[in-house]
Amino acid sequence: MPTSYPSILFIGPPGVGKGTQGKILGSIPGFFHLATGDMFRGLDKESEIGMEFTRYASQGLLVPDFLTVRLWQQHVERLIANELFCPAIDVLLLDGIPRSEPQAEMMNDHIDPFIIVHLVCEDIDQMVARMQNRATEQGRPDDADESVIRRRFKVYAEQTAPVLACYDKSIISNIDALGTQIEVLQRILTAIVPAVNAYKEN
Repeated sequence: MPTSYPSILFIGPPGVGKGTQGKILGSIPGFFHLATGDMFRGLDKESEIGMEFTRYASQGLLVPDFLTVRLWQQHVERLIANELFCPAIDVLLLDGIPRSEPQAEMMNDHIDPFIIVHLVCEDIDQMVARMQNRATEQGRPDDADESVIRRRFKVYAEQTAPVLACYDKSIISNIDALGTQIEVLQRILTAIVPAVNAYKEN
């Protein structure tokens, strides 16, 4: 089993479509979509760690780095043990990690990102509307309160956006996140297909 998993990172502000695009690509053989938000939301809400996650999420704050990375490691190990994720075959599509510079440093020993899909959308009001719609459709209370949503954008700008500086600019692909799902998907595929082929050749 490799100690460093080949990975594609999805980075972008809340509501930009990371999860939507990750799930679409994750349905393609050879890709495995792992969304940290889904991992946290799948926790037992009555457990100590589940309550801790809810406490942070309800305020629009990030879960502490050490806790996020430890849970991520355990989650990946379970996926491998249950034969849901095969590191020898699958490329990880990571959505929601790393979310801070310390997380990026902690994850260095676990992932080998060969392209970063940086989803860009300057229209914050449109993203707020997207997230409020998502809250209604998917029953996600952490996406319902506009003040919490806007706090998440502030947290993203302060803590997550700087993560891009942790990686070589040559592997960062800026993708316009506005448009239909198929339009955005086409832009992402145009960027990642050559990167995947080049990675496999090496």
